[in-house]
Amino acid sequence: MTKKDLSITFLGVKFPNPFCLSSSPVGNCYDMCKKAYEVGWGGVVFKTIGPKSYFIDEVSPRFDKLNKENTPFVGFKNMEQIAEHSLEENLRDLKRLKAEFPNQVLIASIMGNSEETWEDLARKVTECGADMIEMNLSCPQMTSHAMGSDVGTNPELCKKYCQAVKRGSKLPMMAKMTPNITDMAVVAKACLEGGADGIAAINTIKSICNIDLDKKVGLPIVDGKSAISGYSGKAVKPVALRFIQQMRTAPGLENVEISGIGGIETWEDAAEFILVGAKTLQVTTGIMQYGYRIVEDMKNGLQHYMEEQHVDHLEELVGLANKNIIPAEELNRDYIVRPNIDLDKCIKCGRCYISCYDGGHQAIEWNAEKREPSCNTDKCVGCLLCGHVCPVGAIKPGKITIKPGRKCKASDIKL
Repeated sequence: MTKKDLSITFLGVKFPNPFCLSSSPVGNCYDMCKKAYEVGWGGVVFKTIGPKSYFIDEVSPRFDKLNKENTPFVGFKNMEQIAEHSLEENLRDLKRLKAEFPNQVLIASIMGNSEETWEDLARKVTECGADMIEMNLSCPQMTSHAMGSDVGTNPELCKKYCQAVKRGSKLPMMAKMTPNITDMAVVAKACLEGGADGIAAINTIKSICNIDLDKKVGLPIVDGKSAISGYSGKAVKPVALRFIQQMRTAPGLENVEISGIGGIETWEDAAEFILVGAKTLQVTTGIMQYGYRIVEDMKNGLQHYMEEQHVDHLEELVGLANKNIIPAEELNRDYIVRPNIDLDKCIKCGRCYISCYDGGHQAIEWNAEKREPSCNTDKCVGCLLCGHVCPVGAIKPGKITIKPGRKCKASDIKL
């Protein structure tokens, strides 16, 4: 395979590849970031540094996870706040990292609680040699309402804090968005008006992951109690993709540069984020499960995908899916696609029949003697639920039927 160019320029800074540690437990100190650089990550977003006046006091335990059947870590709940080390220690680590890895991208994530602290932190991380600043406007588990996601839902406050950061530093700066909001584009525009150069999205989603049925309390349990906090992992990927797509297609934001975050674990996830418009990619939960080495698989897989797509430079893939994701009212509703059931692949489990009967339109019929499904086209509406529940991929989109009175041709339909 020809080696492809995974480098990308984001906010004027060139990354050797798009993969970065996100501002989180996975980039909490010098040793962790050093290892990530050595393994091959394109950049590091150092865990969010707060003002000296804000004391971090963490709970124990602080994590929980959502499982589904035999799949662990479908989603992950984190009650941890920003960096627990002292401001001096964090700044010292930033300096050391930049001195030892001068050609690697180092992004300083900061969070203030006033205009003065935002400006001061921006100035300090700039003096440490950071290449870029990320403003954390979105952490959902801060104990102060003057910080985190409560700030990130207020466009005026976000704009004001962006202006403060720009007074403290001339470095490229991205604002990290909270998904705990209806329309992210409004806040993103306010941040750009305040001087932000780009956007990072998304941070974690406020959640209760599980309830202990015996103790009647959320998890994790901290002295008999629990709290709402951030949800991440594979389960949030659809939410992240949606917000990035909406920003990239919002008037005035079409050319905004975005760092994508939210459930990235594989090269396929990475490619999806790039296709909806992300230029760099940040990872936390995948690393917490599998370690820094996943970057090797993601880089390798992405290069294979580029080879298949006849693309030499990663930049060529950015945003290619945006034009194909349109408002629901604009979708073609003139036809029905009915399922094609491959009986040679079918394992005769009956899941398609059960799901269609109990959750669909009773269009899948069941031959009990042969243990074979078939489709009653008079009842089938073409939802293809049957194909989604089939465990072996024996059901695929089949014949296209044009609805009565419609003028389009089946041969013109793209599946």
